[in-house]
Amino acid sequence: MSTHNGGIDTTPPRKARIEIIPLIDVIFFLLATFVLFTLSLNKIVNIPLELPRAVVNPDPAADNDTVTIQVSEEGTVYWDREPIDIDQVRTRLIEHRRNNKNARVLLAGDDLALYGTTVQVLDEIRKAGIEQVSLETVHRPTGR
Repeated sequence: MSTHNGGIDTTPPRKARIEIIPLIDVIFFLLATFVLFTLSLNKIVNIPLELPRAVVNPDPAADNDTVTIQVSEEGTVYWDREPIDIDQVRTRLIEHRRNNKNARVLLAGDDLALYGTTVQVLDEIRKAGIEQVSLETVHRPTGR
């Protein structure tokens, strides 16, 4: 310390400064580390997998072996566009299986169809012994 005036320090106090150059060095170091880390990651290996595709049957009613059952929002069941009672489903399915060697069912439903009624129809299909069941994947208006 220099004392020019009888022991009193007259040098102004130093202000604190932020040095930008070391900060830039740290940022570049972090950037380089991150880039090298991402380059060293192993690429994700994909497993070749062929997913099933929905096949659109242009007119399922034209096929005599296929019957269309539709469940509506109100719980109404349609047998090839004809409204029927839920209790008639099993007897019609058994008759359909008896008349057709390769009996098939296409199950359709409204967007707001009740899940319980649809499961009930699926149970009736299973009890009738029909093994070929398809679920419709396109929207269809009620009763069509």
